[in-house]
Amino acid sequence: MANKKHNRTRLHREGRKMLLAVTLVAFIINLIAYEYFPHWILAVLLALTAVALVFVVYFFRDPVRIFTIDDPDYLVAPADGKVVVIEPVMENEYFHEQRLQVSIFMSPFNVHANWYPCEGTILVSEHQAGNHKAAWLPKSSTENERSLVVIETKNKAVIAVRQIAGAMARRIVTYARAGKECHRNSHLGFIKLGSRVDMYLPLDTEMFVEMGDNVRGNQTIIAKL
Repeated sequence: MANKKHNRTRLHREGRKMLLAVTLVAFIINLIAYEYFPHWILAVLLALTAVALVFVVYFFRDPVRIFTIDDPDYLVAPADGKVVVIEPVMENEYFHEQRLQVSIFMSPFNVHANWYPCEGTILVSEHQAGNHKAAWLPKSSTENERSLVVIETKNKAVIAVRQIAGAMARRIVTYARAGKECHRNSHLGFIKLGSRVDMYLPLDTEMFVEMGDNVRGNQTIIAKL
């Protein structure tokens, strides 16, 4: 089940400094090549720096997607990617009870912005240092660098979203702050390069996606509380 998406795409704010830095380095490299090296070397460097600039713009793309369903019990995908886990697990960092874990693996080619899956109040927002194992491994949920965001929905259900760094990712950005309200169509954060997002839901949650499904952040409805 998917919600209507908008086609406009912009550069995510997390990519602005990176784009500026890559542009400056590319300009300096090509200027030096123009002054001191043969034209064929300049041509190669122009091509390589152009590819680097295109990759930065592509990786930090931020598509404008508007979720329009008002029912607070529907949960929208917090990230683009493939559903790699749907199973009951013992969640020991916050709930200390059985929860339904739903995990979305994000490849380097997915959009890496993360959205709030629902509206409500942020109860917890905390970052934990850790390893950088492959994000699809089960232990990455508890051993990798990660951020935990716990949300109480408008209907008083409590869910958790965990951003997990992968083998390539080295930085998780989380905008959530404890005590603040969170709203649909707003970014929860951003994870750089390959990574994963876990959700911990009540066991009686009704799922709308299956293992292996590809989902779109702030567009695909994944569950109903």
